[in-house]
Amino acid sequence: MTNDLLPAPSSGPQDIPHDAPPPSPPRKSSWRGKFILVLFLLLLIPLLSVALYLAVVLNVSYSQGERTGYLQKFSRKGWICRTYEGELAMTTVPGVAPILWVFSVWDENVAKRISELNVMGKRVVLHYQEYIGIPTTCFGETRYFVDGVKVIEEPGEEPVRGTRPEPTPEP
Repeated sequence: MTNDLLPAPSSGPQDIPHDAPPPSPPRKSSWRGKFILVLFLLLLIPLLSVALYLAVVLNVSYSQGERTGYLQKFSRKGWICRTYEGELAMTTVPGVAPILWVFSVWDENVAKRISELNVMGKRVVLHYQEYIGIPTTCFGETRYFVDGVKVIEEPGEEPVRGTRPEPTPEP
């Protein structure tokens, strides 16, 4: 009895055409490639998140305004991250203890202007911007950053000209 349903027996290599490429072995999944991709994403996503956070925090101010008072202190501080820091004594009524307001200065030109104006002990108006959420003190020790300064002349006070006025003789 012959079975027509069974395939004819193969005689071996004669059935494979000679110009066909050799069969490739079954492909194994590359666990190294997947591991490198996951590791890359685990490093890239936090770095991009931190960069985006810093970009928003350092460029978008929470508030801005002006404070008036007497400049008490202005200095450059820090070991590695050197920043300009200052103190403004704000008085509401003469004879009452002043409220001290601390501030930082980012801009080198504003710091130079404060130093050149020789405003220590004089009444000044400081324009500032407030930044919330800055993660380190490398940018400044406070959340208030001064970006402008103006000296206020006291009533009856003459502008400083650099020379001492001559005393008037008494009659």
